[in-house]
Amino acid sequence: MGKYIVIGGSKGIGSAIVDNLLENHEVINLSRSAPEISHENLTHHNCDVLSDEFPQISGADGLVYCPGSINLKPVNRLKVEDFREDFEINVIGAVKAVQQYLPILKEGKNPAIVLFSTVASDLGMPFHASVAASKSAVEGFMKSIAAELAPTVRVNAIAPTVTDTDLASKLLRNDRMIDNMKERHPLKKYLQPQEVADMATFLLSEKAASLSGQVFKMDCGITSLKI
Repeated sequence: MGKYIVIGGSKGIGSAIVDNLLENHEVINLSRSAPEISHENLTHHNCDVLSDEFPQISGADGLVYCPGSINLKPVNRLKVEDFREDFEINVIGAVKAVQQYLPILKEGKNPAIVLFSTVASDLGMPFHASVAASKSAVEGFMKSIAAELAPTVRVNAIAPTVTDTDLASKLLRNDRMIDNMKERHPLKKYLQPQEVADMATFLLSEKAASLSGQVFKMDCGITSLKI
């Protein structure tokens, strides 16, 4: 049984990751609200990544940082504070988490870190200036620490396209928007949280022992296919 820290595991993709891990592993969840699921292998700490200190934890084999933002506005309507807030959530929170738990991760079994980017870091998309800027920083941070921590700790990132979560609800709020979103993707679909959780679980596992410093684009073909 491994021990994994999931930050932001109460909703969406984070919740699906927690659910994936619980049957065979101990999971420590850090989020502002408790997960809806309960399990003997689950421990929850109330924590706001923007304002709270992360709790002390003894031992861990993996870390997943899930918090993110979708702040979509024309660039001339984005305030500098919008960029700062997105950067704090996506980048500074991840930096704090890695710095806090790196000492115990280094002592873990096949330790791994999974961070989250977005397809908007690779594909220029209108109204994504703030989130694309912060998630691009996440990718740079990931690659740098993957090099620094090799061969002890593996570090990878997942860059999903639109995923059916509360965070993306404004993009999928009616049938017309759902159909348009599917049509934009070559595979004629968008993501479900479980698909992304399965990738994160794989990257934490020993099956991914040869993978580090990579950005895995779960994009339903939108960044690489034109059909």
